[in-house]
Amino acid sequence: MLHIVDDEDVIRDALAWLAQSRGIQARGYASAHQFLEQAAERFDADGDCVLLDVRMPELNGVAVFDQLAARDLTRRMPVIFLTGHGDVPMAVDTLKRGAFDFFEKPFNDNQLMDRVEEALAQSRQAGAGAAVQLRLASLSAREREVLDLILAGKLNKVVADELGISMRTVEVHRAHIFDKMQVKTAVELAGLLK
Repeated sequence: MLHIVDDEDVIRDALAWLAQSRGIQARGYASAHQFLEQAAERFDADGDCVLLDVRMPELNGVAVFDQLAARDLTRRMPVIFLTGHGDVPMAVDTLKRGAFDFFEKPFNDNQLMDRVEEALAQSRQAGAGAAVQLRLASLSAREREVLDLILAGKLNKVVADELGISMRTVEVHRAHIFDKMQVKTAVELAGLLK
């Protein structure tokens, strides 16, 4: 989902049309507060990207970006700044602090949409990584020990000997690990966690 945060209706509508011409869903927000209340922590499975105007009434784009960064959301929701009032120091500063890109108005439509697609791809990767971390967090301490030994390439009998448990218990833990991690083989598991 492309989130367009700009106080100008014409800009929001034009950007939404551009996004839709590339098959990207878009939603516009007339204010930074509206965006922060409605979308800032709701993630789309197809990825999220924020096109953020720098100059807006009440809360400017840099302040919104700072809030997203403070919540550690900029990897799941990359920010591309759009502005008619930017300068080089502002662009450099926001990029150093983690903004995905910085465009000055007027901008090249194709270049902007190419960067949006790249940001959405990054967002999808970050979302997949977050999902794997949640699955890992669901493992018990013993399952984590078994997991580490499986990833080291050890057979169930060796895992049982090293942990001082029965081979049947290792098999049960292994089945729980595969189930929780949503994989069918040790090779899949290793690929997921590399």
